[in-house]
This record gives sequence, C-alpha cells and structure tokens, in this order.
Amino acid sequence: MNETRARILDVALDVLGENPEAGMGDIASAAGVVRRTVYGHFPSRLDLVRTLTERAVTEMTALFAEVNASPAEADTMWAQIVARVWPVAHRYRALLALRRGEFGDVIHGLLGPVDELLAEIVKRGQDSGVFARHLPAAILSQVAYGTVFAIADSFRSNGPQGARAATITSLLMLGVPETRAIDLAGDQP
Repeated sequence: MNETRARILDVALDVLGENPEAGMGDIASAAGVVRRTVYGHFPSRLDLVRTLTERAVTEMTALFAEVNASPAEADTMWAQIVARVWPVAHRYRALLALRRGEFGDVIHGLLGPVDELLAEIVKRGQDSGVFARHLPAAILSQVAYGTVFAIADSFRSNGPQGARAATITSLLMLGVPETRAIDLAGDQP
C-alpha cells in the first residue's frame, strides 16, 4: 500500500509538472491505477497537493538547515543551496505553478519554514554587505528563489546547464556581481 502511495506521489509530480491543471484521473491513468485507488490515498486533489508540498518542505528544510549551519559567506551558502536543491526544485517545480493557483494559500503556509530559512540567509548576506538591500530580505529571498524554480520549469530535463544558470541568475538577483556569481557557480553541473 505504501508502495502504491509513493508511486502515485511520484507520478503526480511528473503529471502536474507537465500540466498543473491535470486532474486526479490523469494522475491515476499515468500511475497505472484506477481513480478509486488515488482517492483511497488522497481523498481530494488538495490532500494530494498538501502531501506533495509537505514532502518538498521536508526535503528542502533538511538541505537548507545543513547549509545554514555553515560558517561560509552568504553568497557561498546560496550557491551551495542551489546546487543541493536543484534536483529537488526540478522535481517539485509543479508547486510553483500550483502556488499561484487555487492551492496558493495552503502551499504558501506549508512552505513557511523554507521561506524563513531563505530569508535568514539573505538577511545575513545583507548585513554583511554581500547581498543588495533594495528589498527586504523576506521578499528578496523569494525573488531569487523563485528564479531557481522558474529556471527549473524552463529546463524540463534536469540538465547541467539549468543548475548553473539557476545559481548564477539567482545570485545576480541577490545583487552579487556577475564575476563573483560565475566564480561561485564554478564548474557546477
């Protein structure tokens, strides 16, 4: 039963990543089960989206907390976050589109811990003069992090150029000079 549930979640990410408007029937079909099976695990589309979001938050929070504990400069930390979160961002890119839709409040609420960790890192960077101050840390972190997801959505395959582009572009959004952003991305895939 847990295997079927996990498969439904994995398939839902793929299906919703391609079409955020996809229904439970589309997900069931792609998972090779009947709709009743999907509804047996997730009584509503909201329950499915909530579970996907909780799964993403768990993965991302663990990654961010590990990087956040580092004594590195904020721009280095940000580059490390993008490198580590890229596969997660790519996998959960559907949440960005769903966040703008009917499930926005639910997703936004569940992503609170992730948003707070990102804002802390940006605030640290602003306080040390590494990041720009033209926006409050909470907003600037969302702009930069949203860029990572936008690039993940544009690069449909999890290719190497996407991670590098996401690192450099998000650092530029944070106000890091281009040469420093490129250096921080290094030979990152």
